[in-house]
Amino acid sequence: MMRNTRSRKWGIELAREQIEQLVANLVGNIITNTGLELVDVEYVKERDWYLRVFLDKLGGIEVEDCQWVSEKLESELDRLDPIRDSYYLEISSPGLDRPLKKEADFTRYRGETVDVHMFAPLDGRKMFTGTLLGLNDGNITINMDGTETSIAQEKVSQVRLHIDF
Repeated sequence: MMRNTRSRKWGIELAREQIEQLVANLVGNIITNTGLELVDVEYVKERDWYLRVFLDKLGGIEVEDCQWVSEKLESELDRLDPIRDSYYLEISSPGLDRPLKKEADFTRYRGETVDVHMFAPLDGRKMFTGTLLGLNDGNITINMDGTETSIAQEKVSQVRLHIDF
């Protein structure tokens, strides 16, 4: 759904991170006590601007959940009008290879196989696959072939659930 807004109400241009945080707060309020979980918010420029909200819930997200949140969020964004550019609003599931971002994600998916992507090579590698053991004191710990490896979270660009085809 294409949204045309021109931040007339705020009178300032928000940075991408500020828009993502604002939308995360709005969605958090919308989904309180619904069983839905906010996984991530992205405001990204591809060919056009996209505002993407990723939701999940036990048993999986349904189209009706996405539609309901989309309607509520759209109403709030129309009221606040915080985004200067035209953008597409997308509400969806994070997918099978969902990113792990919050501390709760690392607890919830302990024991699952994950792909850990690095900002810069570590031991000559930019990606590691192993069983997630946890997140402790800013370090992500995985088991790779019987060897426990701890990686500083600040050196990690992304952690995703591994999909084995």
